[in-house]
Amino acid sequence: MRTESSPGIDPTSASARFGALPAREHLPAGRGDVPVLDVVIPVYNEEKDLGECVRRLRAHLVRTFPYPFRITVADNASTDSTPEVAHELAAELPEATYFRLEQKGRGRALRTVWSASDAPVLAYMDVDLSTDLNALLPLVAPLISGHSDLAIGSRLARASRVVRGTKREFISRAYNLILRGSLQARFSDAQCGFKAIRRDVAQVLMPLVEDTGWFFDTEMLVLAERAGLRIHEVPVDWVDDPNSTVHIVKTATEDLKGVWRVGKALATGSLSLDRLARPFGDDPRDRQLTDVPKGLARQLLGFCVVGGLSTLLYLLLYSGFRSFSGAQLANALALFVSAIANTAANRRLTFGVRGRDKAVRHQAQGIVVFGIGWALTAGSLAALQTASGAPAHSTELIVLIAANLAATILRFLLFRAWVFSDRTTDRTTSEPFSTPDPAPIPVRDSNSEVPQARTTQR
Repeated sequence: MRTESSPGIDPTSASARFGALPAREHLPAGRGDVPVLDVVIPVYNEEKDLGECVRRLRAHLVRTFPYPFRITVADNASTDSTPEVAHELAAELPEATYFRLEQKGRGRALRTVWSASDAPVLAYMDVDLSTDLNALLPLVAPLISGHSDLAIGSRLARASRVVRGTKREFISRAYNLILRGSLQARFSDAQCGFKAIRRDVAQVLMPLVEDTGWFFDTEMLVLAERAGLRIHEVPVDWVDDPNSTVHIVKTATEDLKGVWRVGKALATGSLSLDRLARPFGDDPRDRQLTDVPKGLARQLLGFCVVGGLSTLLYLLLYSGFRSFSGAQLANALALFVSAIANTAANRRLTFGVRGRDKAVRHQAQGIVVFGIGWALTAGSLAALQTASGAPAHSTELIVLIAANLAATILRFLLFRAWVFSDRTTDRTTSEPFSTPDPAPIPVRDSNSEVPQARTTQR
């Protein structure tokens, strides 16, 4: 984290011009009438629960939260007496605010209120207060201190205590397994209605989030994680609301559509998240370190995993081709097919190259690397056949495994130093923020007027 003695980010740098996030700093205790925390409660036809929710929340914050706060009721076009209840709360409680939207959608409500808020920490929770409020201070504390960018409550953490039905438990865990398998998400609980974000982070991240409904949370977390932001997780005590009006099947369907959309955007490179990445340690001087192999351990691990799978594929292909062709032809065909798959997998998983840019060039260079590997294995086979005449199939496989091991080591060195050299040199460049100039990110002014919304505050 940047300290007071650390230099600030140059306002003329690429990061400053194109929306890179500022260094994390401990937030001030409060300035005038501006609250440190703005807790948003999205509601739709919640006339029965709204009053009790807001009063309980306010009493808890008065008793436990050491900074000024605000509670904002975000009304998603309710058709019952929710607006009247919210107006009464705003008139009764000095910290309560009412925000009316004429369109439904929890994501739309959060985006609108968060974009207009002046509080440095923004949070939201469900109106049923299923999550124990004692987790609220641990949720926002890392954001206030500058330790983290986002914070989420997790019902799936080991220390969490959750009471809910088998059906909801299964759906929740299955959904998070899908996120881990398809989007490589590392956070444990995407759907818990108990989250917080720093306002400076929200201003840059929100324009990239497209969903306006229930998938809003997941999309925000996936993009934040891919951008390298720090997500703090808090184990929560959570009791299911049996009177919840959420339509599980419809919500699950929309979530799966969202997973497909975001996964496709990330795979094709249409979402450029490099502009959001912070410099390591939040100090621009850290990018001036030279002769440090960035990501080498992670690249080696990824390459070994891909290499192991590629070797299995190669051996299966070789055994199949060997059934109707000679050893040399079977070796060449198996190497060629597995090399294409190996280059594609290493491009994406080991060296983090996304999108189609330079994909053809990388595959062409991979074929050259394949040629070198083929020369090693073909030479090994030729030497074996010269030495023993007609070796057994098992002996051929042993020799090929040894030759492939040597070829694999050479392949990693060539991939790192030649094929994907731009991915390693970019991370070790001696000039800070030497990234290409992406298109500017539109950032809403928090004081600008929001269409189709009106507020009431005491």
